[in-house]
Formats: sequence, structure tokens, C-alpha cells
Amino acid sequence: MIPRKTTATLQQLQQIVFADSKFICTFGSSSSPTILHFGNVKINFAIPLNFRIFANSIFTSMKASSLFKQYVWLVDTIRRARRISLADLSDRWQLTDLSEGTPLSRTTFNRHRAAVEEIFGITIGCDADNRYYIVDAPQLRTDSVQQWMLSTLTVSNIVGEARGLHDRILLENIPTEGELLRQVVEAMQRSVRIVVRYRRYGSDDDSEWTLEPYCIKLFRRRWYLLCRNSKGLMVLSFDRVTSLALTDEPFTIDPDFDAESFFAEYFGVMTDARIPLTRILLRAYGNERFALRDLPLHPSQRLLEEADDHVDFELRLRPTTDFLAHLLSRGRWVEVLSPDDIAQKISDLHREAVEMSDVRGKK
Repeated sequence: MIPRKTTATLQQLQQIVFADSKFICTFGSSSSPTILHFGNVKINFAIPLNFRIFANSIFTSMKASSLFKQYVWLVDTIRRARRISLADLSDRWQLTDLSEGTPLSRTTFNRHRAAVEEIFGITIGCDADNRYYIVDAPQLRTDSVQQWMLSTLTVSNIVGEARGLHDRILLENIPTEGELLRQVVEAMQRSVRIVVRYRRYGSDDDSEWTLEPYCIKLFRRRWYLLCRNSKGLMVLSFDRVTSLALTDEPFTIDPDFDAESFFAEYFGVMTDARIPLTRILLRAYGNERFALRDLPLHPSQRLLEEADDHVDFELRLRPTTDFLAHLLSRGRWVEVLSPDDIAQKISDLHREAVEMSDVRGKK
């Protein structure tokens, strides 16, 4: 809702023009309407608007949305070109609707370049030939926020450019859990405890805890929170949180804690330090040979041997239940060569699944 407020100085204003956005607002007096022009749209208001409140609530939000799209385009274009001059950037820029037919000036580019680094943590470098490129920082080669953000921006820009193909580009739905995510991030920034009500699978009742938020992790289309209570660290799934509130109770995170290192020896988000770090040998058949090679199950994975009908891989991790479930889902296309206890466990699970199918088939 737009706040409506009249001031004496406002009555004396006739027209304010934002040239770079084609935005015109004509302010009237107490007896004449205020008229808003945005492109071909004209809106009449019965009474004048306070300029500053209006600009903050309407114009700023429109401008921010447009700027974000420009940042996305800039990052994706430079990344695809690998190295590109400002002149070539400007030529490509003018082919887009974002440019509104105007060149990309050096001033605008430098402003966007600084904003991209501040907002996304992505640095745009410049070489000796005055060509721009995305700096390949170490964090962009790991499972990091920057790498995820860069990939997301690239996809966003590609899909955004394919306007007429929206019904032919099908994306996997990822629950955003936006408000919960915002609250948890705020608690992490402020280093304050949170009160969480949580309902485990199979339970009809909520549990309530006061927790210290340590880190968040996206895994297999779901958001998770690693936090600490009086008993130690625990992992919660965002979609099982029924309510969350920030407190004013400060906490100090363990100075030796490192989120990436904490999960480094695990397949996903399930953790159990009682499970020993294990060397696991896998043999993949059929197309799974190529799938495992192109999409490793774990950062420790390495290829050991290739044959005509199979490929062998080595991994070093703690084989938690989610890892075993993934191996089970690959059916006969992935075989556990060692250790024997893991191979036996997978074999037993397959056998139980066959027996359940047989029982149901006889009913």
C-alpha cells in the first residue's frame, strides 16, 4: 500500500524525471491529482504523494528488480565469454531488453562490477589487455555459496533470455523455505540462539529446543540446519520445523568449527562420528559407469580402473544410512567390492526388498 501524505514543498513540485528509467511523476496540488507515468501506464491519485516515501516504496523496488537482472546478465555473459572487452560487452548489452537501446557505459559497468562482488562475492577481474573475466577464486572450485550462486545466476539468465520457451523448459522444484531461511541466517549473523519447534517423521507431537545455529546446507533439494544444543551438534530438516523464533540470548560459535570440514567425511547431511572412516571400492556397470565419473558421489572419489564393461572407483567416507540408501537405489548397476561388511549389508537389503515384493505378489 502506498502511503499518502501531503507536504508544502510537494505542492510546488511540477515534474520529476528519472531519465535512466523512463519514469515520470507529476505532482499536483491539494486540488489536482498526482499522476504517475511508468512506460505506457498512467495512474491518477486523488491526492498528492510524499515524494520520498513514494520513491522508497515504489521506484526503489522496481529499480532493484531491474538492477538484479542486470547483475545476473553481467556475470553470466562474462563467464560464457571467458574474457571480454568492455566494447564487446556493450555490444552484447545493446542486444538485450535490459539496455533499452543504450550502450553500457564504463561508469555503469564499474558500479555493477562492485555490486556483484559485494552482493554475490564474485570478483570480476581485468587483465593486461583490458579484458574482463570471472576470477577463479578457490571458493568457486568447491561446494560453496559462491559456486552455487554462480551456477544459479547462469541458469537464471539462460532461462530469462528464453522468453518464448517457458512452457518447454521444465525445472525441478526446490522448496525455498524462504522465511525460515531468512530467520536462521539472521540468527547466525547476530549470533543469537533460536527456539525451534520440530516434528520428527512418524511423530504426532512437536519437540521444542533452544539451539545455537551453526550452519545451513542444501542437499538433494532440501535445506538443513546444523545446530548445537546442550547435548551437542544435531541436524534438522527445514521442512520438519513447525515454528522458529529468534531470542536475544547471544552465543559464541566454537572457534575451531569449520562447516565444510564437519561434513567432509560424510555423503550428505546424516552424520555419525561412531562410524569409522572407511575406504570403499565400487564397481559400476552400464551407463552408471559414466554417471559416477561425471557426477562423483563424494569429493574423495577417484577412478581406479576402466574396463570394457565396468569402471572401479574408490571413496573414503563414513558410510551412513543415506549413503547406503543411495547405493541401494542404483540396483544392479553398482557393486560394492569392499569392505565385506558394507557389501553384505547392501546384499541383505536387496534380498529383503525382493522378499517384500514376492510377498506382495502372492497376495
